[in-house]
Amino acid sequence: MKKQLKQDQCTVYERNGQLVFTLNNEILLPENAPVRLTSAQLEELDYSKLYRAYSAKGRKSKVDPRVLFKVTVYGYQCGIYSSRKLEEACRYRVDFMWLLEEYPAPDHATLARFRTGRCAEAVEDLFYQYIKLLEEQGETDHEVVFIDGTKLESCAGRYTFCWRGSTEKHLEKVKGKVFELTGTDSLDKLREYLEESGSSITFAHGKGCRKSEAQRQWEELDALRQRWEKYEESLKIMGDSRNSYSKTDHDATFMRMKDDHMRNGQLKPAYNVQIAVNSEYITGIDVFSNRTDFGTLVPFLKQVQRHHEVKYKEVTADAGYESLENYLFLEENGQLSLIKPANYEVQKTKKFKKQIGRMENMTYNAEEDYFICAEGRKLSLRRETTQLQNGHFVTTAYYRCENCKNCPRRSECCQAKEPDKPKEITLKKTFQEKRAQSQANITTEHGIYLRMCRSIQVEGAFALLKTDFGFRRFLTRGKKNVRTELFFLAMAFNLKKLWMKRENGRLKTHLSKIQVA
Repeated sequence: MKKQLKQDQCTVYERNGQLVFTLNNEILLPENAPVRLTSAQLEELDYSKLYRAYSAKGRKSKVDPRVLFKVTVYGYQCGIYSSRKLEEACRYRVDFMWLLEEYPAPDHATLARFRTGRCAEAVEDLFYQYIKLLEEQGETDHEVVFIDGTKLESCAGRYTFCWRGSTEKHLEKVKGKVFELTGTDSLDKLREYLEESGSSITFAHGKGCRKSEAQRQWEELDALRQRWEKYEESLKIMGDSRNSYSKTDHDATFMRMKDDHMRNGQLKPAYNVQIAVNSEYITGIDVFSNRTDFGTLVPFLKQVQRHHEVKYKEVTADAGYESLENYLFLEENGQLSLIKPANYEVQKTKKFKKQIGRMENMTYNAEEDYFICAEGRKLSLRRETTQLQNGHFVTTAYYRCENCKNCPRRSECCQAKEPDKPKEITLKKTFQEKRAQSQANITTEHGIYLRMCRSIQVEGAFALLKTDFGFRRFLTRGKKNVRTELFFLAMAFNLKKLWMKRENGRLKTHLSKIQVA
C-alpha cells in the first residue's frame, strides 16, 4: 500500500514521485494572441461611467466591471453571444482565464445582467472612446466615410405582427358602432358616457344571476371602449413613420429580408442597422426602425459628428440614400456628396433608353427652358412653384406638350387615358440639380475609386459580421438592448480588424489599393 504525503504544490508518492504545479496561463498564450491585444487596447479606456452604474452601497461585485467588459467584448470577438456559453468559456478556455486576471468565472446571470443592465449606459461612451484611441494611433482619419445599412432579425416572434392598415380599418368600424349606439365621436366622451350610465345600473355577476338589458348594453360599450383604446395604442406605437410593429418587441418593424431560412424574402420583425466605416474600422453604428435607408442618413451623421466632434469631408453611400433632404444636408454641412443616384444603373439599359416618355430621353433646351420629344414636338413651361420644405426652398416646374393630337407614338409616350389630354412632365428642379452634382462627383476618377472602396470596406464589414462572426439575429428585445449588442459587436469587430492588420503588416492604411481602369 502506498503512503501518500501532501505538500503545498506537489504530491509525493513512496516509490515514484509526481509533481503537480499550478497552471500558468501566461506560458500557454502565444505572444501574438488576439486576447493580449484586446486586453492592452481596452486597458486604455476610461471606465468611470461604467463604475458609476454600480451602487456604492451593498455587496461589491466579485468580478471587476472593467474585467467583465473585457470578457464580454472578447466573447463577441470569438463569436460567443450566449451568456451560458460565455460562462463555459470563462471556466475552461485558457484565453478567457487569462483575461479574468485571477477573478472567479462569472455565472451566466451576472453576464446577462451586465450586458443588458449595468453596461447599457456606458457601452456607447466606451465605444467612441476607442474610436478616438484608434484615431490617436493613426488608424483612422476624417477624410471619407462609407455609409451602408442592413436588416437584422429581431428576437421577437415572427408571427406577432400588427399592421397599420388593418388597425385603422378596425378602428373606423369601432368608431362607427359607438356613434350608432351613443352618438359620441370621441374616446373621452365615451368614457364619460360609460361612467354616467354605469352609476345607475345594478350589476349582476356570478352563476344564476340574470343580467339586465342595461348592463348588457353597458358591457358592449365597454368592450368597444377597450378595443378603441387598444387600436389607438397600436397607432401610437407605430408613429408616423412605420406601418407595422411586433407585439413582442414594439421597436421592431416587419421588413422583407434578403436572406432567410426559406429563401423567399419573408417579412420578419427586424431592425435597420446603419454603420459608418473609415479605414476598414466601424467608426459609427446605430439602429433604426425605418424600413428604408434614406430617412436614416441625416440623424445618423448628426450622431456620429456629435461623438467625433469632427465631421467627415466626403460621404459615400449607395442609391438607397438618395433624397433631396440628404443632398441639402450634406451641402449645408460642407460635406462632398458621393451618393449614387437611384437611376444611375437603370438609365444605362436599352429598355430605359427606349422609353421615350421619360424626360431623361428628351432633348432639353436650357436657355429657353423647354423639352423636345422624340417626335419633335415642344413641351413648354406651364408654371413653376417654389415651396419651403424642411427649411429649404424647393422649386418644381410643370411642362406640357403644345399638341399631342395625331401623334403616332402617343401610346408609348403619354399615359393619360383621355385621348385629347397632352403629355405633361413634372420636373423637381432642385432635386435634379443636386442629383446631377452627385452624379458628377461619383463619375470622376476619385469618385469611382471611392465607390470601389465602399464595396470593399462597408459591405465587407457586414459580410464579416454575418459570416465570420455569425451574427444574424439579435438576442435581446427593445431598441435600447439592441443598441448595446451592436456597440459590443462593433468594438469586437474593430479589435479583430486591428489584430488582422497588425499581423498582415497593414497598420495605418486607410484605403484599399485598387487600380481604376
